[in-house]
Amino acid sequence: MAAVAAAAAAFTTLRISKPTVFPRRRFCTLVTSSLSSEFNITFAPPKPKPITQLPVTPGADSDPPGSFISELGEQLYIPWIVRDENGNLALQTTPPEHYLRAMAETKTQKKKKKVGGGDVKSGDQVKQSSVPPKYSKAARRFYNERFREPPQRLAKVLAAAGVASRRSSEELIFQGKVTVNGSVCNTPQTRVDPGQDVIYVNGSRLAKKLPPKVYLALNKPKGYICSTGEKETKSVISLFDDYMNSWNKRNPGLPKPRLFTVGRLDVATTGLIIVTNDGEFAQKISHPSSNLSKEYITTIDGEVHKKHLLAISEGTVIDGVQCTPDVVEQLPQQPDIKRPRLRIVVHEGRNHEVRELVKNAGLQIHALKRVRIGGFRLPDLTLGNHMELTAANLRALGWKS
Repeated sequence: MAAVAAAAAAFTTLRISKPTVFPRRRFCTLVTSSLSSEFNITFAPPKPKPITQLPVTPGADSDPPGSFISELGEQLYIPWIVRDENGNLALQTTPPEHYLRAMAETKTQKKKKKVGGGDVKSGDQVKQSSVPPKYSKAARRFYNERFREPPQRLAKVLAAAGVASRRSSEELIFQGKVTVNGSVCNTPQTRVDPGQDVIYVNGSRLAKKLPPKVYLALNKPKGYICSTGEKETKSVISLFDDYMNSWNKRNPGLPKPRLFTVGRLDVATTGLIIVTNDGEFAQKISHPSSNLSKEYITTIDGEVHKKHLLAISEGTVIDGVQCTPDVVEQLPQQPDIKRPRLRIVVHEGRNHEVRELVKNAGLQIHALKRVRIGGFRLPDLTLGNHMELTAANLRALGWKS
């Protein structure tokens, strides 16, 4: 015990001092003196001081040594060592111009990201995601509001789809043979959209797409009637059998239209008649309120005198309405046609109007041919042939839709 106490007393007599710990600084300057082996250490301040503008000495060719440090306040920056125009090394605080230009022009490599199990460049991914859809919601809304046909009456849709005529379609609806979205519909005025509503007729579903609008001009021959009845053997519509048989080849995927005539020509009258599947167009053209002029060439049996022309021009009463022609004139005699011919233009559109006018004047008609409706004149077509109407032809007929 005595030995232990002596050792403890000897240890306490030793002078122990803690080593001096200097704070860690990132930047420092080392200044050595040739006269002493001691180091003079100064540390940079934590924050840079505002840059002060050094006074420029007139006539000085270069900056004094250490001026780049004084410009920065006492903050020390690692300078750039560059060569000047003379090839001498110099210090500056900013990177050289050629280095900055090279960094700006350098293209970095795009990173690759795995999308769906494959490597896709991030640039390509952004490009794909930034591509807008083919039709935006606003574009679809604009189309639906201005160009898409609104819901139509059920009977009209059935007629346009070629099921039957308007009246026959109404009879099918009244008989309960038409269902809309699984429910029997007995009202022809019900508004439907074939593209969205599910319509069945006699157990067969109606096509979602309605047939396109068709407009045809026919040179009607004699002996054909303008009726779409199934019992009629010599109907004007039968002249379009070849056209309908080749429909699927010319229009794949589209249902066949149901054609009907715009107005009527009696069985003995020849010439221009319009055939279509557009009910609105047919109503516009054939209704007397349209005031479309129609030109006829009438071949007369017997002689024609001035009194006959005056009697025709005075008009006659048809179905309780006074009908007066617009133009009545006798055409010049032709060598190959012995009978006299009259050119008569009317606009009322009454049934058998021209025949009644000629009959009222005491004349007998040998042949009657319609050659013009509105601004559209019968083209050079042989009897029984037809042509498709262009937009210009429809405008000539007064159709602006």
